[in-house]
Amino acid sequence: MPLNVDPPEPPELAAVDPNEYEDAEVAGGEYRRDDLEALLREGAWEDAFSEWADTTDMDESDWKIALDLELVSRFDFFWDDFADRVGYHAPGLPEDWKERDLHPDLDSWGTVSAINAGLTELGQIVCETLKEEYIDWEADFDAPDDLPDFDE
Repeated sequence: MPLNVDPPEPPELAAVDPNEYEDAEVAGGEYRRDDLEALLREGAWEDAFSEWADTTDMDESDWKIALDLELVSRFDFFWDDFADRVGYHAPGLPEDWKERDLHPDLDSWGTVSAINAGLTELGQIVCETLKEEYIDWEADFDAPDDLPDFDE
């Protein structure tokens, strides 16, 4: 069943080195966040969010918790020139969510898992939408001439 909610504002992208995230390894240093943030505001965020909301397993109560905790604002998207892709870091709830008493409606690992998985899926769809429908630049990375030719 689709999640019938309005898309939130797209996140403002911070100048964080993506290599500081546990789940990212990025070569290069030009992450094109200003360009990506502009594309998100020009419609990529809303397009991706609509696609995600049609298929997500998150329900409205899960989504309300994510909004209350301002998780969406903590997304990060960055250009990975080496891989010619948009990378991302999705926010999530920590393993010690219960000890921290983060939200009064956060009461099960199932809810935590649904929120974390849902936000990860949203991040992936945003990256795909940006790359396939909005980005018109090419990667600047040129492979060295001495790489083996695997097509032979």
